[in-house]
Amino acid sequence: MRELWNIFKKGIISENPILVLALSLCPALAVTTTVQNALTMGLSVTFVLACNNTVVSFTRKWVNPKVRVPIYITSIATIVTVVELLLQAYAPKLYSNLGIYLQLIVVFAIILARAEVFASKNKVLPSFADGFGMGIGFTLAMILIATFREIVGNGTFFGFQVMGSWYHPALIVILPPGAFILIGYLVAVSKIINEKRENKLKLKGEAQ
Repeated sequence: MRELWNIFKKGIISENPILVLALSLCPALAVTTTVQNALTMGLSVTFVLACNNTVVSFTRKWVNPKVRVPIYITSIATIVTVVELLLQAYAPKLYSNLGIYLQLIVVFAIILARAEVFASKNKVLPSFADGFGMGIGFTLAMILIATFREIVGNGTFFGFQVMGSWYHPALIVILPPGAFILIGYLVAVSKIINEKRENKLKLKGEAQ
């Protein structure tokens, strides 16, 4: 159980897809104008990551290594289609807001990377934990970026007005350049936190 927890939490802290690995930055720039959109995209990616890792791990012994990438992409595309149809049926407004970026989940680097690096070499349960952890890390990073952008850029949070009539939104934050600058600062903060954490663990190990 501890091993599964360690696999899960690395996607949130030490190997966060956006803040550490700098993968799938396209949705982080384009979809994080509101927390609602960011949450929907994050949960969609989490579902696809966890399901695809499970499928890849379960079928890894029967897949010819020479054709593994087309098979991975076929699996991802099938799961993304399911997510797309569900959103289109039950949340058409969110589906419309996410637009083309929902379909682009198929080619998100983080999903293919986890299938290749982890799921294709490990058992089902650890692979699911890895995909779920990476997805949660991706979602939390998206929400963090979107919270700042929505409050500062719109004066709202989750669609509700949180700033008074006196507030003049900083429109640069809503634009992609503003998101890029914000992500740069968050990556720097994340690196500092991870370095302090690693040093603390190193000192603790030496003390023991």
